[in-house]
Amino acid sequence: MKRRWMQRIALASLSVLAVTAFAGSASAGSMDELIAAAKKEGQLTTIALPHDWCGYGEVIEGFKKKYGLTVNELNPDAGSGDEIEAIKANKGNTGPQAPDVIDVGLSFGPQAKKDGLIQAYKVSTWNSIPDSAKDAEGFWYGDYYGVLAFEVNTDIVKKVPTDWADLLASDYANSVALAGDPRASNQAIQGVYAAGLAMAGGDAGKAADAGLKFFADLNKKGNFVPVIGKAGTLAQGATPIVIRWDYNALADRDTLKGNPAVDVVVPKHGVVAGVYIQAISAYAPHPNAAKLWMEYLYSDEGQLGWLKGYCHPIRFNDLAANKKIPAEMLKALPPAESYAKAVFPTLDEQAKGKETITKQWDSVVGANVQ
Repeated sequence: MKRRWMQRIALASLSVLAVTAFAGSASAGSMDELIAAAKKEGQLTTIALPHDWCGYGEVIEGFKKKYGLTVNELNPDAGSGDEIEAIKANKGNTGPQAPDVIDVGLSFGPQAKKDGLIQAYKVSTWNSIPDSAKDAEGFWYGDYYGVLAFEVNTDIVKKVPTDWADLLASDYANSVALAGDPRASNQAIQGVYAAGLAMAGGDAGKAADAGLKFFADLNKKGNFVPVIGKAGTLAQGATPIVIRWDYNALADRDTLKGNPAVDVVVPKHGVVAGVYIQAISAYAPHPNAAKLWMEYLYSDEGQLGWLKGYCHPIRFNDLAANKKIPAEMLKALPPAESYAKAVFPTLDEQAKGKETITKQWDSVVGANVQ
């Protein structure tokens, strides 16, 4: 999921929070002060972090154990758009419904910065985060990435699809679902984009429109299921094929332990890689806890926590160069050749694709995903 492809990502004061004194990279001394300030706040509020996503269950527990803070987890199944709306809706609220931090798709970062919804903070490992995957001022920074894949319940689906075009076959009636609402979820938006990229022969300029047409055809054929796909719906047979990030699919495969049997397929064409980013709300009720959370996520421990959950962490190259990645973790990842054709859409391509897909999904596809 990461490595040398990160170099191909084309990415293009501070929000005032008087309660916090930590705006730059944390030194050893300031880390002690940050920990003390965070413990005084006593809590961190996260949003949209399901425990089976990217190993977040163990990552959250590791943070709680290390620092003794309570973690208030809001709406684990929310999409990136929902996270942004949660910040907007809680600008003047310091209660339990106000998120301190967000984990969203790359395209949401620059706009959130422009709208004044996030604040700057540079973690102590800042220099080991590739420049192409972070805002120079520290408002947002990449955390991990994966590629869109097919998660298939092979107890039900006997002919496993290997490419996007296969999904249009009659073999897959009432079978194919997205792992989110394409009007709000970055994962679902990228799924539509990936299908379109394959249908458009790799033409990024036509990917969004082609993706909408693909799903319109899928819906007309009766193959598309307007249900948000996840491990439970896959296992129950409601969504035997789910289009989702490979790391989520691989985690499901492990969790389900053969009941049902799960195959994870990276398609032959339209292999779209997606970078997610971290940011701190400009209105965070617990700003120091938020900064401490970022320090944990971007530490070696936090980065390896994501890798254990099959997500390639943003500091992967740095960890590998310093021989900090256990051999068993590397063996558990899919072979590199599965990702040989991976494409990282630029911010501009993502923004245009997002606008087209979110605004035209209802009129072109007409399926209310819930």
